[in-house]
Amino acid sequence: MCSCVVLVVGMVAAINIAVPMLAASPLRPSPSALVWIVDTYVIFFACLVIPGGAAGDRFGRKGVLLAGLILFAAGATLSAVAPNVAVLLAGRAVTGIGAAAVLPNTLAVLLHAVPAERAGATIATWASMTGIGGVVGNLGGGAVLTAGSWRWLFTAAVPAALLLAVLTARVTPVSGRHSRPVDVLGTVLLVGASVALLLGIVEGPERGWGSTAVVGAFGCSAVLFAVWTVVELRSEHPLVDPRLFRLPGLRSASIGMTAVFFGMFALFYVNASFLQYAMGFDVLLTGVGILPLTVPIVVGARHVGRLSRRIGVVGTVAAAFGFVGGGLLGLSTSDGNTPYVCYAAWLVVTGIGVTLALPTLSAAIAGSLPPAQAGVGAGLQATTREFGSALGVAVIGTVLAGSAGTRDVATAFVSGTRTGLRVVGVTVLVLGALVVAEAWAARRPAPDLRGDVSGRRPHAHLAPRAGRPARCPYARRDP
Repeated sequence: MCSCVVLVVGMVAAINIAVPMLAASPLRPSPSALVWIVDTYVIFFACLVIPGGAAGDRFGRKGVLLAGLILFAAGATLSAVAPNVAVLLAGRAVTGIGAAAVLPNTLAVLLHAVPAERAGATIATWASMTGIGGVVGNLGGGAVLTAGSWRWLFTAAVPAALLLAVLTARVTPVSGRHSRPVDVLGTVLLVGASVALLLGIVEGPERGWGSTAVVGAFGCSAVLFAVWTVVELRSEHPLVDPRLFRLPGLRSASIGMTAVFFGMFALFYVNASFLQYAMGFDVLLTGVGILPLTVPIVVGARHVGRLSRRIGVVGTVAAAFGFVGGGLLGLSTSDGNTPYVCYAAWLVVTGIGVTLALPTLSAAIAGSLPPAQAGVGAGLQATTREFGSALGVAVIGTVLAGSAGTRDVATAFVSGTRTGLRVVGVTVLVLGALVVAEAWAARRPAPDLRGDVSGRRPHAHLAPRAGRPARCPYARRDP
């Protein structure tokens, strides 16, 4: 299951290594097309991961996981042979759909397979794999791309996905099914709203922020998100019930996860090109160059729980955002004359923040939902991660496109990268401050959500029971 996570998350990061090759390829993609090549996979991944978890709950987690791996392999095959940008985008979309079926069901399978007392350690390990997957994607992508073509990146993913499908079929236990249906209308509205939002962000520099297309995209996104909220509130079995976010702990953890991945994948998008354009690294060294980020994740992930018990969840979250935001701002001071050892040191600082954030925020989200909705809970975690990733790539890609001018490509790129990382770093710190404030307020007992205006009790399982603490991970609880 951890290998499946590394594969689908690694593909989010690996494509960034290939951006310079894609830009110089016969496909000749525009700057905005380059962003879409990266983000098409991510946005389908993000928007469909909750339906993927719900489908696993409904039709069987093992079967949906296997179907996802096969779709992933099919999409990678289509991407590898794509004759033009349109076909490549289609292949990326299919691969993203497959990834959305894989990721939430890996955690659901694990939580079904391990004893209850090991659930916390299992969640922490699974969460760490998502961080390591990004780094493995950079390293593995750099190694594969030494063959000289971006097509090898997708070609290599095909046998990996098929091998994991065979292993999954042999060793994965079959878990029970639930009658919860998949919310098709909610899924369509969420995908449409998210694509419209990214369309406005990505096309802004090229078409003009006041253009009809860009303003219309943002307006369409706002309307679709509003309609989605209304539909979900009225649905008997919503994709994500907006009332869940009345729990301060769940709400703040979701925002926090989005913010962390916003910063991390903005860095991944520019890191590969920066190391190649500014520091003169070849493609293999570029993949190796991101490794300092993973050192804290590998070494420190298992100690986060102990630290959290010592300084508290709020203190751990505050430290996480301080390290992530501070590391990104430190990286924004780098240029072509910066020694790599200084650049690597700031990567380590950022990695410490990611290490503190992933298991803490993952446990907060997972602990807010009952076991019967394990797939949906894992899907919510993955949605916040991948949506943050998509936004990070879109925002920093937009800053880079806006920085292009009469200067030579390398100079323009370095200047744009520094500005982009500064913008992303400040954004992460601001969002982090909001999350910490919310988490601090959430130390009060969780609200009783028994009943709503309709008289139903859809979330009675989230309310505190007599003699037991609230499920909200940030709520005050007896040691």
